[in-house]
Amino acid sequence: MNRRLIQAACSGDVDYLVKEIDNNPFTLHAVALEGGETLLHIACFAGHVNFAAAVIKMRQEHCRELNQDGFSPLHIAAACGHVDIVKELLNVDFGLCLIKGKNRKIPLHLAVIKGKTDVVTELLFASCDSVECVTAQNETPLHLAVKNNQFESFQVLIQYLKQVKKEYLLNAKDYKVNTILHLAVSRNQYEVVNFLLNGQVISMETIELNSLNKGGLTPLDMLRRFQSEDADDIEECLLQAGAIKSEDLQSTENPQQEERPNLRNTIRANPPSPARQLVNDFFKYNPVRDSPVEVRNALLMIVVLITAATYQPAVTPPGGTWQDNSTPSIRNNTISSATATKPHTAGEDIMGSNKPIAYTIFMFANSLGFYTSIHMMYILTAAFPLRLEFNFLIIALVTSYSTCMGTMLQKGFLTYAFIGISVALLIIIQFRTVVFGKYLLGPRNVSPYTVQETDRAHTMDIY
Repeated sequence: MNRRLIQAACSGDVDYLVKEIDNNPFTLHAVALEGGETLLHIACFAGHVNFAAAVIKMRQEHCRELNQDGFSPLHIAAACGHVDIVKELLNVDFGLCLIKGKNRKIPLHLAVIKGKTDVVTELLFASCDSVECVTAQNETPLHLAVKNNQFESFQVLIQYLKQVKKEYLLNAKDYKVNTILHLAVSRNQYEVVNFLLNGQVISMETIELNSLNKGGLTPLDMLRRFQSEDADDIEECLLQAGAIKSEDLQSTENPQQEERPNLRNTIRANPPSPARQLVNDFFKYNPVRDSPVEVRNALLMIVVLITAATYQPAVTPPGGTWQDNSTPSIRNNTISSATATKPHTAGEDIMGSNKPIAYTIFMFANSLGFYTSIHMMYILTAAFPLRLEFNFLIIALVTSYSTCMGTMLQKGFLTYAFIGISVALLIIIQFRTVVFGKYLLGPRNVSPYTVQETDRAHTMDIY
């Protein structure tokens, strides 16, 4: 091939290509006769959409030619993530999605392997049959996503399978009779296992939990053969979903296996109410649909509103504050009970003077909300820049709140109560993870078919 043409394809010099074609209209035909790389292959690799479009317009036959490595231009553009070139090629023919290259891989396979989610979406839209194509090793795009640790591509594929009602591909087997669950377990991919089995995106009934591979192993057997640091978490997911070992598949007396169909029948006999279905369909957190960044921003906005609302009573307490100093004389019997007031100092809270018990309850609830919202704000902004300055702001806000509340209280019981409540709340909130999360709410050895399982499976059927 003309070296100058190769340089033009690498740099995207469309003018030189047009000039060369004007001088010799058979230039592209001559390049095709040489075999190997064409100008379109080079342009797809370099990402020059204008040059690629010019070549396609002059000679569409180049779109189907394979290079010496066994890949078409669409294979190369998909692997490199050049979405614009992919769209340009698909405008010629959607059938390009199904061209089989080296090891029977189609462009979708390469896009999944490289994690090019935008390209994956385009290819799936162009050809719904491509998601069913397998490689020479009988691997589906889902197998390739798991094998190459491309979780985002895996999520896109799962969402697409739900839309086109092809969930049966979740149980497809490769040349070693491994399902995607086998592969995820053997590769210590807790994220994939949890995504498949948590019931939020995929119905549990769709997944074959105890499928045997070529070696006669279930996913649970694979986990115990490939021990890892996350083995306990993965095992918990599998056991809660109902996974068993291969040796238990032959057992005729398995209480758990007999209970599970009864549980499903009970769930199906009692469908969710319209209100609950609405909540699960539109307002429940979905790991595929909802971005963690959006969730964090929403939580941060709520926390800021709660902080502002709970800080307000420190500035303007309910009932207001006394505007004067008063020390009524006990001996003065001429003061009627209607006009008599308790001793107070300017700036003290009126509600605290007249109703100390009610004000103590209010103060505790308000302080609980304030300190908790401050703690959540601190966690949600843990990775933000200017961390030192932000800590100063938090300390200043807490100090200001405590000072205002303490100043408005009458000296005595309420003052000591507020100091005790503030110190106690700060300690409880700060160590809540250790006290409650680790010891009280930590993992427990319970049967996977408890009452909690009923609610989880109920939600599963909704999705």
